[in-house]
Amino acid sequence: MANINKVCIVGASGKLGQYMVQDALERGYEVVGVCRERSVGKLEAFKGRITVIPGATNDREVIKKAVEGCDGVLTVLVPWGVHNYSSGTAQAVLDYARPGARLIFSCGWHITLDGQDVYSRNFKALVKASSWIGRLFRVLDIDDQVEACRRIFSSDTQWTVVRDSDLEEGESQGLPVWSRHVGDPILESNITHRVDFALFMVAALENDELIHEAPAIVGCQTPSALAYAADP
Repeated sequence: MANINKVCIVGASGKLGQYMVQDALERGYEVVGVCRERSVGKLEAFKGRITVIPGATNDREVIKKAVEGCDGVLTVLVPWGVHNYSSGTAQAVLDYARPGARLIFSCGWHITLDGQDVYSRNFKALVKASSWIGRLFRVLDIDDQVEACRRIFSSDTQWTVVRDSDLEEGESQGLPVWSRHVGDPILESNITHRVDFALFMVAALENDELIHEAPAIVGCQTPSALAYAADP
């Protein structure tokens, strides 16, 4: 099992990031958070308890400084803009995290590790439409998130890519269940509480069984999880 003492959370000011900060602190980790300068105020609740490094998450110098000495790095991969934001962030983490560090990345179900995922027609249409609209208005680039994960999958680091279902707010239901492939009936409910997505991300730091895995998750109390619960 990985020995985790200090972690960096890239994208700490977002909803998911803040939940991860709280979980990491509760586990006794020393926490370094990276977020855009204008978002630093969102971390006010953790003032004095974490170190905040302001800057763009795809700024290589920012990431280099933030991950120094960290045993684990939790990265929220967001496909914002059209300037290789996701792939730039992922590459910086891959390049600068110390050898042997546990690297946990977040993304959606649309990412596939081995091409064995089975997607519904509606899901594929939604991804295609979101990608087209995002590029048209220059607000997001789903293809760049795909590229980011391609780089992660081909690296020799100790990575895990956590693929989330649809997310909603709500009290924790416990650690989500997971499968290696979308299309598994256990994932059919397609909903996870965001607080539990964060819980899974942080727990993955010390779960060596998830090294080089891309678990697709769903809430442990959803109908499909309760009906089909089993070890993946």
